[in-house]
Amino acid sequence: MNAQPQFITNANGEKTAVILPIADYQELMEDLADLAAIAERKDEPNIPFEAALSEIGL
Repeated sequence: MNAQPQFITNANGEKTAVILPIADYQELMEDLADLAAIAERKDEPNIPFEAALSEIGL
């Protein structure tokens, strides 16, 4: 993240929204997509690193 976020407040001074640079927003969205992919695969079996290398021919 590059810049400090700016906040929008209501009449009581409570933060209700945030303004971010578009690059920071896009980075957050990519991180969210990565976390969703990890969550979807959490129950898949693990294999040892050497076995994975063998499977792809390395």
